[in-house]
Order: sequence, then structure tokens, then C-alpha cells
Amino acid sequence: MSKYDKMLEVNHKQSVEKIQRAKLKIQEMIEEEDKVTVPKLMQKTGLSRGFFYKNPEVRKAVDRALQLQAGMIDKRRKILDMAMDNRILQLEQQVAKLKRENETLRKENEAMRKALNKRLESDQEFLMKKKIISGWQGREGRACWWLWG
Repeated sequence: MSKYDKMLEVNHKQSVEKIQRAKLKIQEMIEEEDKVTVPKLMQKTGLSRGFFYKNPEVRKAVDRALQLQAGMIDKRRKILDMAMDNRILQLEQQVAKLKRENETLRKENEAMRKALNKRLESDQEFLMKKKIISGWQGREGRACWWLWG
């Protein structure tokens, strides 16, 4: 066997090992319900991006995994969605509480406004009477006692 043949054999063996490593990692990711992506595969296997796209056997395995996981939601995304749903619920409850408080304050404000207007009217009437009465003072500058009744 020549050196060339030996080199071809070694290269073929390495290629087969890379294919097996990639397929094995894809299968593990599927079983662990970890979303299969080329960047994750690159990180976990140490193989190049081009290997996953150019090798037909590995490309088929990646495509199959993506089809299997088409409806799968990433675990982190699911956790984030749950946290966001909880936060939305808290905020909706807070909005409802603030709306109730706002309505209570509006009613209280309206009642105080009415009481103030009533008081102002009363004070105006009092001042008008006082003005009228001040014109009816006796000789010594004091109001007549019968007008204060």
C-alpha cells in the first residue's frame, strides 16, 4: 500500500469519525430536548460550520432534527415566557387596583368640591348679609341687635 493510499484511508477514517460524532451529538440533543442549531453543534463537536452544511449525510441529520423539533419551544424561552406572563398578570392587577383607587379619589374629590362650593355659597351669603346689615348700624357704629337674629 502506498503512502497516498494510506493517507486516503486515514482521511476517510477521520471523516467517518466526524460524521459519527456529529450524528451522535445531534441524537443526544434531540433526546435532551435541546434545540439543534449549527452553532450549538459547532460548539459541542468542535467541527466547522461548513462541515454541517457541506456534508450531505450530516446535513440530512440536521434537517431531520430541525423537522422533529419544529414545534419544540426552547426551554429558556419557555421559562422567559412564563416569567413574562407572571409579570403581565402582576401589572394587570396593579392597573386594576390603581383604577379602583383613582375612581375612589375622583369620587372623594367631587364630594370635597361640592362641599367647598356649598361653603363658598354660604360664606358669600353671610358676607352679603353682613354688608347689608352694616348699612343698618345704630348711632354708635354697632349693628342693631334685632338684625342679627
